[in-house]
Amino acid sequence: MGAISLQRVLLADDEPDILEVSRIALETVGGFEVAVCSSGAELLQRLPDFRPDLIVIDVMMPDMAGPEVLARVRQLPGFAGTPVIFLTGVVNGSELKALRDSGAADVILKPFDPMTLADRIGGIWDSVDD
Repeated sequence: MGAISLQRVLLADDEPDILEVSRIALETVGGFEVAVCSSGAELLQRLPDFRPDLIVIDVMMPDMAGPEVLARVRQLPGFAGTPVIFLTGVVNGSELKALRDSGAADVILKPFDPMTLADRIGGIWDSVDD
């Protein structure tokens, strides 16, 4: 995203292990400031105060699916252009295309390597146009 460096990541996933491993990897390896949420509703609540540079959302959460969370994020003042990356275990090509077409910057498949997660997210950040 141009000259702006990625610093703050807001991550939502309903699996506590994924949240913890991702948070540790992004903070330790990536040097990012990370806030974690266990639901889409919590993400929407924390978003205005945390003001992330980038949002990572699990596609399948019990309270609100990732695409719905993304649609709601886009309606909030100041967040229409915040890049969003989906996390999913879905490997169907048409579903991946639909996720990208919904406005996501990209999709990261689960399981992922925690040691390369920060680089992967950084690479997606660098490829997003202003």
